[in-house]
Amino acid sequence: MNWLRKLFTKPQVDDGRDPTQSNAYDIIGGDNVIRAIAHDFYQQMQTRPETQALLAIHRSPIADSEQKLYEFLSGWLGGPPLYQQKHGNPALRARHTPFAIDESMRDQWLICMRAAINNAIKKPEHQQVIIQAISTLADNMRNQ
Repeated sequence: MNWLRKLFTKPQVDDGRDPTQSNAYDIIGGDNVIRAIAHDFYQQMQTRPETQALLAIHRSPIADSEQKLYEFLSGWLGGPPLYQQKHGNPALRARHTPFAIDESMRDQWLICMRAAINNAIKKPEHQQVIIQAISTLADNMRNQ
């Protein structure tokens, strides 16, 4: 998580977090902001015409995927490691192997994520750092 350490400070709470990880979670607004990002991400996906192919590969109910995204983002951004506590190591590439993720799918995912981040996070400099990091993550998910 070196990508956020430069901008954000370390957590000061004892809730299962890795004390060497960034604290973007708290700086951007904590749980409420993470929930808003996850919720808006799926709202974006469901309402944008250009992301319907991405929506089609998601299982119903979408609320399950939204919950997992929220849990993942919580730990990824330096908050409580909810995903790991429930499901173990995220192993994102392995979990997404069944899906054909090419540049188009990556770009559709990023359209939704950028919009959700911009809607939920107030400071442009925080948006920029997180979008840059999430873009790298998304690019590494491509398997086609």
